Amino acid sequence: MKLSLIVSALFLVGSCANLSHRQKIAHLEDSIVFDDSTAIKKYSKHITVDGLKDHVYTLASPEMEGRATGQAGFDMASTYIKDFYQNNAIPSPSGPDTYYQKIPRFQVGDTSYESHNVIAYIEGSQNPEEVIILSAHLDHLGIEGASIYQGADDNASGTAALLEMAKAFATAKKEGFPPKRSMLFLHVTAEEIGLFGSKYYIDNPMFPLEKTVVNLNMDMIGRVDKHYHDKQIEDYVYLIGADRLSTQLHLISEAANANFTNLELDYSYNKEHEPNRYYYRSDHYNFASNNIPVIFYFNGEHEDYHLPTDTPDKINYPLLQKRTQLIFSTAWYLANSKERLQVDKL
Repeated sequence: MKLSLIVSALFLVGSCANLSHRQKIAHLEDSIVFDDSTAIKKYSKHITVDGLKDHVYTLASPEMEGRATGQAGFDMASTYIKDFYQNNAIPSPSGPDTYYQKIPRFQVGDTSYESHNVIAYIEGSQNPEEVIILSAHLDHLGIEGASIYQGADDNASGTAALLEMAKAFATAKKEGFPPKRSMLFLHVTAEEIGLFGSKYYIDNPMFPLEKTVVNLNMDMIGRVDKHYHDKQIEDYVYLIGADRLSTQLHLISEAANANFTNLELDYSYNKEHEPNRYYYRSDHYNFASNNIPVIFYFNGEHEDYHLPTDTPDKINYPLLQKRTQLIFSTAWYLANSKERLQVDKL
């Protein structure tokens, strides 16, 4: 509705308004300069195929039992993530050992769950009160009968990307390139049963929501869907939500891709009335509904979606690396730009 009114207004006032709009976009584009491009390229190399593969094979192993919320496999996966952060000297925002944001109970039908989000943190050097949140859901579908739903793409892929980016940012800080804004690495629970983990974070934020700059959310980023498989194209990613609240965020994302990764950025699922409604179906939506700009990174559904056959051997690890490096370069810019990201589409 809001977009159609704007378009109509521009049409009525004529070409001068259109020119003004084009000038505004051109000015925004010209203002996006990656001053740290050498550092971005250097530290993005810390996001490795081997590291991503190790994480996915561990998190989507049969021993993790499908990581269902409230079950032992999810707790095992949480411990793996907590240990990774501790071993890489990446702290919790709540204290040296408190990586879990405990959630007392979920009421889903007749089943009650206790669970937790897993959260790590790198404090910003100049604007620590402003926070960039990178997120991925850790849970999957668990076990049904004799079948383990391992969830390699959904969402060990996004979880692995989050861990590798945290390592890269921590290495950069150790070597004299700390982010100016703070970075929060948020592994949420209970996405599969209703986005409850991210909703709990929104209701109980570690930092004020008005100081949360952006949420970059990764959910299924390790595979190629049928559309691109049939086109024999691999180097793509679907982006959803980037322009919904911030013109600037969309342009920053485009510039990051042009400078560092050159993936095909596909906005097919970003249309306002797109029937799959992916904009509303992963954890970024709880941020967007609170007027926090978001990007949802997604590879599209494939033949193993929500099946026991979603296994680690089917992940395209070089492609997962490239998509993760796109998110890393985008996050780097957002964390280090002189001015905070602007919201202009409320």
